[in-house]
Order: sequence, then structure tokens, then C-alpha cells
Amino acid sequence: MDHEAPLREFLGLTFNLSNVLMVTVASVIVFLIAVLSTRALAMKPTGMQNFMEWIMDFVRNIIKSNMDWKTGGSFHILGITLIMYVAISNFLGLPFAITYDHVLWWKSPTADPVITMTLAIMVIGLTHYYGIRMKGFKEYGKDFFRPMSFLFPLKIIEEFANTLTLGLRLYGNVYAGEILLALLVGGLATTGAFGWAAAAIPTLAWMSFKVFILTIQAYIFVMLTMVYMSHKVSHDH
Repeated sequence: MDHEAPLREFLGLTFNLSNVLMVTVASVIVFLIAVLSTRALAMKPTGMQNFMEWIMDFVRNIIKSNMDWKTGGSFHILGITLIMYVAISNFLGLPFAITYDHVLWWKSPTADPVITMTLAIMVIGLTHYYGIRMKGFKEYGKDFFRPMSFLFPLKIIEEFANTLTLGLRLYGNVYAGEILLALLVGGLATTGAFGWAAAAIPTLAWMSFKVFILTIQAYIFVMLTMVYMSHKVSHDH
């Protein structure tokens, strides 16, 4: 993991070109999957359409487990977009990382805390936006003083805690997985034939397990998004 990030200055701001590249790649992949899945819709879905409809049903069940569909249906597209984007972002760094002249260019974008915290801030911001939109500013503001007004400081702290845990949980799991995978692959490259054979088995096993972990992390991110959203838009919270 002896590498640097490709940082560039522009208009007084510092940009990580690796993050820009990987966010763009993840966005393009999600867009292509959506287009290929819906360009030839049929009554009896097959192939990519079947896959997309499974994702839609999966996200619909997540929403229904947290709020009634009449309210939660508005967030169906948001949930589908998030679960596809987070999952693809998690998987991008799974097979390999690409470095050039000790600069890391190809990785999972969610292995960077800037990306995961940006997603978390966006999600928390949307929960406030939809809370005000569906309840009205006055009614929404009263929720911070219910059931008792002295809990207001704790609810403010909770907003910051939710943002941190949502972003850092995703980052920690993806980054730790990439570190361990890099160590295992590094072991393959520096050992002889016997060492390569010995290290190949745990490497493949870890990659298989990591696929499961990364999938679960995408699910958890969307689940928590809908939990936080339900707390803001539902009148019984």
C-alpha cells in the first residue's frame, strides 16, 4: 500500500483525480445497467430486465419494512439508485488496484472517506428536505422537541452521529477489505511456487467472502437511509 493519491489544485481547491475517475466510472456503469435493463421491456422479463425488477422488488421491501408504501413510494428510485451505486462502487476495487509511478488510480471509490461521507451528508440532507416538504417547516421543527423539549440537544447530536456512522461504516469495511486483499496479493507476488500455492487459496476465499461483505454493506447503507427517512417523514415518529 506504498502509494500516493493523484492530487491536483484547481481554483484554490484540491481534487483527488482518482476519486473523480472512479466516481465517473461507477456512475457510467450504473447508467448503462439501467439503460440495458429497460430498453426492451417485456411482459415476461428475462436477462437484465429480470435483474432490474428483482432490485426494484428488493428495495420496495426495504422501504415497506420501515414505512407505509404510500409515503415511502416516493423514495423508491432513490433507494434503487443508492443500492446500485454503492454496490458497484464497492466492487470496482475487488479484482485489483492499479498504480502508476507509485500513484493509485484504480480503487473502490467507497474506500475513500471523502466519498462515503459525501454520500452520507447527501442522504441526511435529503431526509431533512423531504421531512420539511411532507410535513411543513413548522410541524417538522416541532419533531426536534418531541416528546420532551430538553431532548433537543441530543437530537442535534444524533444528526451528526447518524452522518458519521453512515459514512464511516461503509468506508471502514471497504477500505479494510482492500488492505487485506492487497496484502494477500502482495504475498502471491513475492513468494515462490510453493508460497504462491499456499497464498492463492486464502486470497480466493477472501475475495469470495468480500463479495458477500460488500453486498451487505450496500444493503445496510440503503436500509439505514430508509430508516432515517422514515423518522423524518412519518407522522408517528
